[in-house]
Amino acid sequence: MIARFIISALAVWITAWTLDGVTVEPWWAALLVAAVLGLINTFIRPIVKFFSLPINILTLGLFTLVINALMVMLCSWMMSNHFKVEGFLWALAFSIVMALVNWVLSLFVKK
Repeated sequence: MIARFIISALAVWITAWTLDGVTVEPWWAALLVAAVLGLINTFIRPIVKFFSLPINILTLGLFTLVINALMVMLCSWMMSNHFKVEGFLWALAFSIVMALVNWVLSLFVKK
């Protein structure tokens, strides 16, 4: 569990470093962002996905990308001192790139 948390924090930091419209300052704030995103994805995201199920079915699951971007924007709003996202498209790009970086980093950890 600790390894997954560190991988998530590293993925947040790498993704923010890669994208111009996303900033995480100082570097240790990536740990907080990973924790807050984890809590948001654990408690709020399932509720939002449940209520958006009809539109998610209609779009064949692509609306999940919108939900992910909204969760990133919520995290940015909650942590506005350390984590800033310039807009919806940057949040969408952040969620996609972070998922890819997280996946690549997870390849290096044994299960």
